[in-house]
Amino acid sequence: MTDQPCPCRAQDAEPAPLSACCGPHVEGAKPAPTAEALMRSRYTAYVLGRIDYLENTLAPERRASFHRAAATDWSKKSQWLGLDIEATEAGQPGDATGHVEFTAHYISEGLRLTHREKSLFRFDEADQRWYFVEGAGRKSAPVIRQPRPGRNDPCSCGSGKKYKKCCGVAT
Repeated sequence: MTDQPCPCRAQDAEPAPLSACCGPHVEGAKPAPTAEALMRSRYTAYVLGRIDYLENTLAPERRASFHRAAATDWSKKSQWLGLDIEATEAGQPGDATGHVEFTAHYISEGLRLTHREKSLFRFDEADQRWYFVEGAGRKSAPVIRQPRPGRNDPCSCGSGKKYKKCCGVAT
């Protein structure tokens, strides 16, 4: 494992080296200690194309529905730009579950895109590991535009005329 910057910290001012961040988790040397650490290591696995790690850190009851080909395709066809962890709820040592809200930035087919999700993680007491259970996509806040004036409202340009006789004529 090299001392290249860890992909999960690519946007940090001083990114941690892969060997001191997600590398040991992705390589199987040690399990992720928190839900956030598992989230970061799963992002890193997508960047590095480590699909086995993605499948192995998926909750056992979810593995039958894992689409390996789709995960491989997304991993290979994307240029991964960075990860923003926006919020975490629980997911620390001693917790049974945890949630992590994140945004992954990437380029696919020439388009700059984001994947926003709130993920649920579960700690398995039997094997002392965190597992990804499910994720719910999050949409960006809608753009709110000013309402258009009614036809008989005063024109917003300040002319004193009705909108329909002034700026509304063009529309």
